[in-house]
Amino acid sequence: MLRSLNSGSLALLTDLYQLTMAYAHWCAADPEREAVFNLFFREAPFGQAFALAAGLEDVRDYLADFAFAPDDIDYLRGLTDARGGRLFEPAFLDYLATLRFTGDVDAVPEGTAVFPREPMLRVRAPILQAQLLETALLNLVNFPTLIATKAARMARAAGGDPVLDFGLRKAHGPQAGVIAARAAYIGGCAATANVLAGKLFDIPVRGTHAHSWVMAFDDELDAFLRYAEALPNNCIFLVDTYDTRSGIDNAIAAGRQLRERGHEMLGIRLDSGDLGALAREARARLDAAGFPDARIAASSSLDEHRIAELKQGGAPIVLWGVGTRLTTGAPDGALDGVYKLGAIRDDDGRWRQRAKRSDTADKQTLAGSLQVRRFLDADGRPLADWLYDDEVVGADFRAGRLLAGGEARALPAAASTRDLLQPLVRGGRPVGDPPDLTSIREHAAGECSAFAAVTGYEVALEARLADAQGDK
Repeated sequence: MLRSLNSGSLALLTDLYQLTMAYAHWCAADPEREAVFNLFFREAPFGQAFALAAGLEDVRDYLADFAFAPDDIDYLRGLTDARGGRLFEPAFLDYLATLRFTGDVDAVPEGTAVFPREPMLRVRAPILQAQLLETALLNLVNFPTLIATKAARMARAAGGDPVLDFGLRKAHGPQAGVIAARAAYIGGCAATANVLAGKLFDIPVRGTHAHSWVMAFDDELDAFLRYAEALPNNCIFLVDTYDTRSGIDNAIAAGRQLRERGHEMLGIRLDSGDLGALAREARARLDAAGFPDARIAASSSLDEHRIAELKQGGAPIVLWGVGTRLTTGAPDGALDGVYKLGAIRDDDGRWRQRAKRSDTADKQTLAGSLQVRRFLDADGRPLADWLYDDEVVGADFRAGRLLAGGEARALPAAASTRDLLQPLVRGGRPVGDPPDLTSIREHAAGECSAFAAVTGYEVALEARLADAQGDK
């Protein structure tokens, strides 16, 4: 997607302080010192326990293409410091001009359920390179993870009814709209109204018509009939432009004329008013008129809470169009993802663990080159997650403590395991081919189903990792 939407270099998709720190590492003659950074979120969005990881396909493309273009270097050459002098030495800019990413990246597969403080992505690379990536990687992962998680919540609330992404017009720019459509499909949306996203990712595209179509004609019934003439097999009539009840009657009249021509009205859409009451009234009128198969779709500021409320109230709505609150990740608006140094090699080649300490407990970080081991029962259901440092030999998963405090419980000896972080990039080059979007979507659905019945899920620190946190 990045290649489709951007024709130039993305090396400057970063904050200035990443470049000034890179320059300082270069000046200190330690730009090749190997370091490990862990990307994780502090708190899961929307008050739930986990998030669905997304955005990794863009990470692959970004790292594979990472390079400073000549005009990037020209721009940096013109930057000045607080006294008006040049910000970067020419020799450093020459260094950047030939810089390519040469490190290793491990990541959880897209669609995987990830819990707070578990790494979604881990970078092992020369510290100058790893530091330069921070802002871009967070930008590429945070937003789609937020939207995939929101979409999964809406899809679950709909209970199997199709949920359609209608959010492009409310997205924070064209790229955000396309990214959101892909993430929403991963999370469980059945289709999108975003045609560009449909083209780029082969997502099914769906839509009805706007109020402006009805308003373009002197008579609502005439508008429906004209639409039916053009698209006889694609008629879901929007019935609330003027008066919803008369709109339902006009849709029925148009449906009868369609039937006379050998076609069937697919349904109607409600976009305002008391959706529950109007849907029940519409269902009764459609059934009485001989249209029991005509579906009722609803839109209008829907989210998972409103969908669940309507479902629980018995509203006969079977198709849900969601827009603003999906594409903007409302009410959270952002995932609190961060990218922190976990370990660095010293001059004798040994790893030194690093962690941030803070008066704000939530801003403290875990030291180490973190990996997540997920334990599963005989039926493949998740039992617990253990964080461990995969640079430490002799990890002991029989001991440790819970991430939130307290002793970790013993796990069944027969439990199967899988490590969540998998190779994404080695030596700066992508590993293998990315899975297709349908496979990612199916994986996400399985993750949501597996964790839906789990309460009090434990995330623990392996014993040696737990012991290592005290003095870092």
